[in-house]
Amino acid sequence: MLNQIKGLHHVTSLASGAQSNNDFFTKTLGLRRVKKTVNFDAPDVYHLYYGDGTGAPGSVMTYFPFPNAARGRPGVGEVGTTVFSVPTGTLDEWQTRLASLGVQGLDRETLFGENRLKFDGPDGDGFALVEQADDDRTPWTGNGVSEDLGIRGFHSASMRLADDGATGELLKFMGYEDLGTDGDTRRFAVADGTGANTVDIQTLPGAAHAAQGAGSVHHLAFAVENREKQLEVRKALMDTGYQVTPVIDRDYFWAIYFRTPGGVLFEVATNEPGFDADEDTAHLGEALKLPTQHAHLREKLEQYLEPIEG
Repeated sequence: MLNQIKGLHHVTSLASGAQSNNDFFTKTLGLRRVKKTVNFDAPDVYHLYYGDGTGAPGSVMTYFPFPNAARGRPGVGEVGTTVFSVPTGTLDEWQTRLASLGVQGLDRETLFGENRLKFDGPDGDGFALVEQADDDRTPWTGNGVSEDLGIRGFHSASMRLADDGATGELLKFMGYEDLGTDGDTRRFAVADGTGANTVDIQTLPGAAHAAQGAGSVHHLAFAVENREKQLEVRKALMDTGYQVTPVIDRDYFWAIYFRTPGGVLFEVATNEPGFDADEDTAHLGEALKLPTQHAHLREKLEQYLEPIEG
């Protein structure tokens, strides 16, 4: 069993528009845009990152906004809900705030004894806020959401699968403990992680397979401290039979990817070097930053990419 993985690093999803995506995460949820760059493989598409004040691992939601992309079809084989941590006693205020801003899909529930507020993102993305009393992470407060209300980072991510067996075994191999079930959902957690220490699997036998599009999660990333730990994880996964990519430099972290038995794409990302590698912390996310291989396209991209206000 591995011990290098320390919870979630980031969650990456697809969107249909850059401005609407930016507005939702910064103005509605009160997160900070910590990086404005482009997709390494499709530089005519932004890669936008939102999180806490520094973009700490376990806080960062990232998006590829493909202009006018069709919505995805929910189903099994994907991350269905991305869950954020908020202070205890704040769900009423959050519900009032989100309703006043026109957010759809608002619904309250309790899962594993935790109070949750479910809601939809601008492309039908599945989100929830969970009250967590012991989360001492510092929220970003630069977008009008007070510190006593602000999002602390991720609480968890919930996958929808036809069967939880093989993926559950994978999570246990990755160092997660099986905490049991609540209804159709099984919970796994890792100790001493980023704060985003939980992964849920909702089992939906017989459900249709998901089709990716706007509002779909592209991949789920797990955190390791550094490249040495990442290589240890890569070797262990390959020795177990997984097809794992070579290490890829993503400027702000190094990444490896592999497909899980349930169909979800996993990434293992390093905590180093961080989002201040090419910007001062005070000005994260302000300028368009380009990967070295795309730097020569700056003039063209600045004319082509949708302007983002705010």
